[in-house]
Amino acid sequence: MASPVRKKTTQRRKTTNRGNKPDYERELSTLFQILGNENQILMRTDQKAFTLLSILGVFMVFFIVHFLKVQMTWFIFLFVLVYFVAALLTIINLILVIVPRVRTEKAQEEEESNPLFFAGISQYKSAGGYARHLRTIAQDREQTTSLFAKQVYSLGMINTYKYKHLKNAITAFIVAISAELSIIMAMAWARSLPFLIQKFPSLESFLSSFF
Repeated sequence: MASPVRKKTTQRRKTTNRGNKPDYERELSTLFQILGNENQILMRTDQKAFTLLSILGVFMVFFIVHFLKVQMTWFIFLFVLVYFVAALLTIINLILVIVPRVRTEKAQEEEESNPLFFAGISQYKSAGGYARHLRTIAQDREQTTSLFAKQVYSLGMINTYKYKHLKNAITAFIVAISAELSIIMAMAWARSLPFLIQKFPSLESFLSSFF
């Protein structure tokens, strides 16, 4: 009879041998989870970009309609210049978010041979040929894991690029809206100042001594 010590050692050897083998099912499930999260981040970033672009369009239409009524001073001219520069930077960054360009020549070659992207799918002449190619890839677990890992990496790079330009667009948008509000406040102050001086004559001497 085999001793219990030998049984324990054989069990330990089996567990260690199992631990050395890669668990492809767990790796694929992890990659699928990461892939789903990256796709959600990509969709949310695009939605934020479209929403911000729509809001900026509404504010720009409102500003351009009332631009001819603005009585130009050096203060207002400075903020008008800041507004248009910031609005232009916002539009450029939002376009870069919606249409990202992060592919190098090497990554473009890899993407063309990847059957998970549209560039690789379009290379096949029929759906049957595409299905046969996917079947051959699915038989090799290591190749399947590598294929999905490349897709996760590509989406991660795209999301990083999108988030960077979305952050720049939000900053420029805040500057543009602040400049527009400063112009509106300056116009309101210029219109209300004669009324305030008429009602409070002492305010004129105070403002002249202050400025």
